[in-house]
Amino acid sequence: MRFLTQRLAQSALVIAGVVALTFVITRLVPGDPAVTYAGPRATPAQLTAVRRQLGLGASLPDQLWRYVTGLLRGDWGTSLHTRRGVLTDISTALPASLELVGCAMVLAVVVGVPLGLLGAHLRLGGGRSRGLGRWGRWGRWGRAAGDGSVRATSMLAVSVPVFLLALAVQNLFAAQLGWFPVAGEYTSKLNQTSPLEHLTHLTVVDALLTGNWPVLDSALAHLVLPALVMAAYPVGVVAQMSRAALLEESAAPHARLERAYGFSRLQVLTRFSLRPASGPLLALLALVFAFSLVNAFLVEEVFDWPGLGRYASAAITSSDAPAIAGVTVVVALTYVVTNLLVDLTQAVIDPRVRL
Repeated sequence: MRFLTQRLAQSALVIAGVVALTFVITRLVPGDPAVTYAGPRATPAQLTAVRRQLGLGASLPDQLWRYVTGLLRGDWGTSLHTRRGVLTDISTALPASLELVGCAMVLAVVVGVPLGLLGAHLRLGGGRSRGLGRWGRWGRWGRAAGDGSVRATSMLAVSVPVFLLALAVQNLFAAQLGWFPVAGEYTSKLNQTSPLEHLTHLTVVDALLTGNWPVLDSALAHLVLPALVMAAYPVGVVAQMSRAALLEESAAPHARLERAYGFSRLQVLTRFSLRPASGPLLALLALVFAFSLVNAFLVEEVFDWPGLGRYASAAITSSDAPAIAGVTVVVALTYVVTNLLVDLTQAVIDPRVRL
């Protein structure tokens, strides 16, 4: 309970700081929010009424107090662009981004961890096969080349700009080969033939739960390319981190003892080193998840994905300060909550963290 209380207090301080900083920055955005909301042809009387409605006539401390209390009771302000509540807009756009980023994180774990494990195994001298004689031995240079290929692949995945990769993938697999749809979440014609019943606002999940197979098939096809693009950076980072963590664990005394008991290098890595190495990996995954949520802005623009990124881009273009502040708070909450969950998970996995 002491560990949990400390982490909750730290998270609350971080969120309070982000909210205060976001409020100050949005008030420094050039332009008059009343003019943006009412339009350039509004009369002075209309502008005065809008300023009163938005609470712009009060002092900055009063505005900050109203903003914080509004956040706590679910009133995040009114979007100057859509004229709807910011929290309503975000709750509509966020599930599509979570679906995209969630698929990318699954790919990061499924592909990145085995890549890191392979690199660490080759680096430690693995890759020998019994019963094949000299043809089954990779040799020092072969193992070094294999480990180098893993590292080069992960570095390439991390280094390529996401918007460039998105355009290249879209041009090759959608425009040239025609294997996948170019953009969108699913075919819009299905809204008339097979309307989707929204339960969680996650398209794939809702289509699966309601048995809407045409929408499910179309949504999965539309999800492939943006998910692959989103997964490139997490896969590279997870592969590098897992390789480094496994190599560090392989040099620990317990690894030498396990090797002395007759376990192979691969068994030591998978059975004894992977669990203690999962602590840094969990912390990394939390940061990568939140970063991917921000990184999705460019991917959503390229693939016309109706998520939080498109909403934020429209808010920035129209100088929509309440919407920009709302998106910033959501991203900050994502960072804080994911890191808190990772801290608690690490404390469960490794009792040393609690101490």
